[in-house]
Amino acid sequence: MNKTLINTLPTKEGFFGSYGGQYITADLKEEFDKITDEFLKLKEDKNFNDELSYLLKHYCGRPTPVYFAKNLSKKYGCEIYFKREDLNHTGAHKINHCLGEALLAKKMGKQKVIAETGAGQHGVAMATAATLLGLECDIYMGEVDIQKEKPNVDKMKILGANVISVKSGSMTLKEAVDEAFGAYLKEYKTALYAIGSIVGPHPFPVIVEHFQTIVGIEAKKQFFELTNSTPDALIACVGGGSNAIGIFNGFLNEENVKIFGVEPLGKGSKIGQNAASLTYGKEGIIHGAKCLLLQNDDGTIAPAYSVASGLDYPGSGPKHCYLKEIKRVEYKTVDDIEAIDAFYELSKTEGIIPALESAHAVAFAIKYSKENKNKKILVNLSGRGDKDVEFVLKNYKKADI
Repeated sequence: MNKTLINTLPTKEGFFGSYGGQYITADLKEEFDKITDEFLKLKEDKNFNDELSYLLKHYCGRPTPVYFAKNLSKKYGCEIYFKREDLNHTGAHKINHCLGEALLAKKMGKQKVIAETGAGQHGVAMATAATLLGLECDIYMGEVDIQKEKPNVDKMKILGANVISVKSGSMTLKEAVDEAFGAYLKEYKTALYAIGSIVGPHPFPVIVEHFQTIVGIEAKKQFFELTNSTPDALIACVGGGSNAIGIFNGFLNEENVKIFGVEPLGKGSKIGQNAASLTYGKEGIIHGAKCLLLQNDDGTIAPAYSVASGLDYPGSGPKHCYLKEIKRVEYKTVDDIEAIDAFYELSKTEGIIPALESAHAVAFAIKYSKENKNKKILVNLSGRGDKDVEFVLKNYKKADI
């Protein structure tokens, strides 16, 4: 395993310890080798990086700020800061890697990007990047999530994407990935699968991680400028894990920083009630990679559930599995009700409506603050909650609203 100042890199075959790799067919491996070679070349190419940097700054609005949450801090007895990825164009961190993936597709001469989405944030960001760069765009989304996240579905369609409803299985994120991969297998010569997190076969986790690491690079510098120190605790929600790995990479070699990944406990600890694969999963293979995976007693993939559609994936990125194994990151859980309470708390205390995914990180930050007074806490606020307002008010409306 190789280490740099901001990163832990996989082996040439894409393994972080025993996790990751490429469990794919031989003909697909040839295509993935081409993607790997092109990515490795472009990430060192000045013209490519200049174009991406220009778009991130002038189109997306980077750098996103680190914000001191004065009201929340006073209430809970800690200094709580937020890395405001919710202020990105399209409303979340997803645009960081979507622009990178779309540029990669363009440089490879592809005509289309194929993607999956859960909460719709990756779908909106991918549709945006595809439109900007003149690419066709197919987005696969579970029917349950289509009904739940209608505002984002409408946005994808307005942006020109072809939104394809997935009606198999639980009709959520796992099945959307299944069908997106299936479509890609038929079109890989003219299309690029623009995966939405640090999951899937090598090199997809490395590609997404590379484009998300800007979050951690910015956050480390900004936090030091604000506090003349590093945070005592760093917190991010984890589904597949792209937002978390993006900010974690800025601090992994800072031994004094405790790092927490927050998984969705959903309705409870039983199989089928949650999507906490790093907490309850066993080693297995899903979508071409080995990771900690929620499984039934017979070894089949178990259904995943969370109130946050972007977190209900039955596995996690291989790097998260490795970081748990070496005990560099602690993975905790937050249930639906705690996340909903945090959604309202941040809204009413700081005037920031968080995505339900991000609300899991906020909930744990509040819990951590109650138990660890006078600490400096940095939370990755990975997305804004516009997409969730209708769903929350319909299903979890508070008496005073």
